[in-house]
Amino acid sequence: MTSHTFETMGTVVSLVLPDRAGSGQAVSAVTNRFRDFDERYSLYREDSELSRIARGELALTASSEVLRATYAAALDWRTATGGAFTPHRPDDTIDLNGIVKALAMQAAAQDILHAGFTDWCLNAGGDVLCSGREADGSPWQVGIVDPTNRASLLFAVSMDGARHAIATSGSAERGDHIWSATAIDPRFAQATVIADTIETADVLATAIIAGGSIALESILQRWRVDVLTVARDGEMTATPGFASLLASS
Repeated sequence: MTSHTFETMGTVVSLVLPDRAGSGQAVSAVTNRFRDFDERYSLYREDSELSRIARGELALTASSEVLRATYAAALDWRTATGGAFTPHRPDDTIDLNGIVKALAMQAAAQDILHAGFTDWCLNAGGDVLCSGREADGSPWQVGIVDPTNRASLLFAVSMDGARHAIATSGSAERGDHIWSATAIDPRFAQATVIADTIETADVLATAIIAGGSIALESILQRWRVDVLTVARDGEMTATPGFASLLASS
């Protein structure tokens, strides 16, 4: 296995896959995929389509069909989470960062599979989507960072099951950057979610950080996910499914 790393969307992306024919094609496809998402949605790029909307130079109704579809998906998530997740900043600027990284990962996964690879691991700023197994046949291992010390890991999670998407939200990766359509509940410093898709994992991890215990309870009732939370006082809780993956790591 060989690791390929590049910077995009304000974070670092790494792709691990076998070093064989077609690997260069897969890496290029993934790099281009993330670049396209960044060029369209980044509010740090003055030339992005979303930045033009934020400055009032482009009406949302006149924007591209793909951007409007992404915004609609984000609004659906806001409704589904009772406002814990939202695509709007406190000043009402549309910010799709909470969903586009996961969408880029999902699109990149299709590129990797199309290139003929079944064993690979894609890590974008701590959110991980993987397929198959490592070179020695063991399950992929995903580290969960300590929110109080980014140089340390709390656990390693074994991605040994039907679900291969895991996302962590909190202050460890990018500082305090989460907002909500409802009042923020500051109970949790970090939440990690394992789900069927990286989009679901990423959105729900963010919703737990924003919505606290009430959001966590609702999410566990409505979605088939496993969750690890780290409270601001250091207390950690894990669903039984998540705990079993920690125990096997």
